[in-house]
Amino acid sequence: MHDFAILQLGGLKIDISTFLSIIVSCVIVFIIARLAVRNLSVTNPSKMQNFLEWVIEFVHNTIASTMPLHRAKHFVTLGMTLILFIFVSNLLGLPFGVVTEHEKPLSLFGQTIVSQEMIDAASAKAGGEKEGHHGVVLGWWKSPTADVGVTFGLATIVFVLIHVLGLTMNRKHYLKHYFEPYWFFFPLNVIKELSKPLTLGLRLYANIFAGEVLIGTILMAGVFGTPLLAAWQGFSIFVGAIQAFLFTVLTMVYISQATVHHGDDHH
Repeated sequence: MHDFAILQLGGLKIDISTFLSIIVSCVIVFIIARLAVRNLSVTNPSKMQNFLEWVIEFVHNTIASTMPLHRAKHFVTLGMTLILFIFVSNLLGLPFGVVTEHEKPLSLFGQTIVSQEMIDAASAKAGGEKEGHHGVVLGWWKSPTADVGVTFGLATIVFVLIHVLGLTMNRKHYLKHYFEPYWFFFPLNVIKELSKPLTLGLRLYANIFAGEVLIGTILMAGVFGTPLLAAWQGFSIFVGAIQAFLFTVLTMVYISQATVHHGDDHH
């Protein structure tokens, strides 16, 4: 395994590989969305337009399964953004990895990325087990969702959104549910709400990070691991799609719980 290049700005530690991959994810999603809505036609829709319409219908039906139909349409854009961004982010670490070895100190933007102390520590840790490996090995590319800060950042945004919507769209019933079925259940209900972003972020992070660790382990097997690598990357596409779907549908379920009460029509 290898470390990732860290850039310090003030009190912040920025993982360069995560920052770059987030930018690339946003650009890819924007390009997909832009291509899908270019040259829209009712009589002769393009393949990209047909694909977008299918995705929109899928997301809309998914949201409609969690809340009344008249409210589902308000969250289609949110659902589309989440599922596309997370799916693209999950797959970015599959095609390739960028790893460099540094036997001399490295600076970037005036910041020390690799110090002599880090090089000495890496050389001592290697202990001569691998000939020629005497420097710090840095990774410069990975899936954004393989970083716990990204997944918990997404989960935190969703957490804030859920409670803002609950307070603005369904204040009476939203506040009341903290004391149901009895008032002394209040601490348990608070814990339940706090656990939602934890489970959202941890589930997504653990699945994607574990997949990339396994890919790194398979690569260490060299040519003998090629068939297994191809099979696992194919399976990782499926896992990435499932995780994007789960994050999105759970977000909609939580929004529905906060904004919909039993008197609403679910048909």
